[in-house]
Amino acid sequence: MAKVIAVNAGSSSIKYKLFEMPEEKVLASGIVDRIGHEDGIFKFKGGKEDRKDVLPIPDHGAGVRLILEALSTSGVVSSLEEIECVGHRVVQGGKYFSKSAFFTKDTEEKIRELTPLDPLHAPAHLLGFHAFKDALPGAKAIAVFDTAFHQTMEEEDYLFPIPDEWTEKYDCRRYGAHGTSHQYLAEKAIRDYLPGLAHTRVITCHIGSGASLAAVRDGKCVATSMGLTPLGGVMMGTRSGDIDPSVLDYVSTCTGKDVHEIYEILNRKSGLLGVSAGLSNDTRDIEEAVQEGNPKAIRAANLFARRVADYIGQYFVRLGGADIIVFSAGIGENSDYFRRIILERVEEALGLDIDYGKNVSENRKEALLSRPGSRIKVAIIPTDEEVMIARDCLKALEGTL
Repeated sequence: MAKVIAVNAGSSSIKYKLFEMPEEKVLASGIVDRIGHEDGIFKFKGGKEDRKDVLPIPDHGAGVRLILEALSTSGVVSSLEEIECVGHRVVQGGKYFSKSAFFTKDTEEKIRELTPLDPLHAPAHLLGFHAFKDALPGAKAIAVFDTAFHQTMEEEDYLFPIPDEWTEKYDCRRYGAHGTSHQYLAEKAIRDYLPGLAHTRVITCHIGSGASLAAVRDGKCVATSMGLTPLGGVMMGTRSGDIDPSVLDYVSTCTGKDVHEIYEILNRKSGLLGVSAGLSNDTRDIEEAVQEGNPKAIRAANLFARRVADYIGQYFVRLGGADIIVFSAGIGENSDYFRRIILERVEEALGLDIDYGKNVSENRKEALLSRPGSRIKVAIIPTDEEVMIARDCLKALEGTL
């Protein structure tokens, strides 16, 4: 048995989950939030403790110390030396990483080199790595990349139709994101819903505030919706997703804003938030407003559903059919309304037979939503990126990474 911790460090937060492996038993979990603030939030659940503290958390190092102190005082670990590996989620691995990697000097330098592709997350990932390294010097450390699962895409799936120099000199191409989630969903769908099938075609829909889809053949990604950065693909909470590139030049001419200002607007003020005229980026608020008859909320919900449905159709063609469509993440797992309006847009073309009563009654649970006569199975599968990180930690300890 080995204890490993899965870590997702953001610019002002650290999510964590301690596992006992290979049993995949969760021993403790929680979040350190509002790092850098006097009213930081520390949540911990493990052993007999379930607590929430509000206190100053000046930096990531202080956050890590809170986590490790709680693990010790709660009795979850008798010694911090029991934690043998720390697995860090890293969003962008570029062209360099097709699987998880040990956190070496070279790994760190490559993550830093890729910062222009992920300026929001990359510095925070490195802060988290160093904070845990200082606190647990004897533990192994690995980087688990969101982009790694998508490195099996063929050239025609990841290349952009741009000048070759941009591709070759600047590595400007599709990388995707949410790969750890897509991999988990595909593997679980194949194991639990497609047993004995020699060749499998899975469409995974990781739909949350950030959203992406993937087409997976025989367990390997052949296409994914996010692009060079997480801005590409389907419409999201605040991100536009794919748009006509001439929008940037046109809006710049109309407003006088430069490309960086417009990029920020496309990232932070578009998507559901933008289309709903600033109502909300949260689908729960949008759904409530839809029920009240708000026309801009209705427009936002319908556009969101159309964009996701269009990608499902595209990936059905890319795979030459599909055996199962999987819904997951915050919206995909928890919103029977958005699942329904997405599925209604593809059910006739794809020959789906959906039990919409079950779509409501089984909301927030793992469930098969399609009836036996459906040409394609449709399921809700709650994602578990942390357990994928923990599995790679175990491989690192066993020398098979």
